[in-house]
Amino acid sequence: MSEATVKYPHPNGEIIILWKPKLCIHAGVCVRMLPDVYKPKERPWCNPENATVEELKEQIIKCPSGALSFELNDSKDL
Repeated sequence: MSEATVKYPHPNGEIIILWKPKLCIHAGVCVRMLPDVYKPKERPWCNPENATVEELKEQIIKCPSGALSFELNDSKDL
């Protein structure tokens, strides 16, 4: 059985944040680095429109559990 992945697309279509809730250890790295994006007490808790694609990528690669990852849209239509 595959693990659930929640997708949060950036409004510009260039990146999609992928979150695997079962892997998340709630270390808080995401919230400390990008508090305008990650607001765990709100719904939706992830608001990628509040950061640039580069800021998101930089933060996501620092996720200690690997619960956050991303997909890039390489489409030339962007």
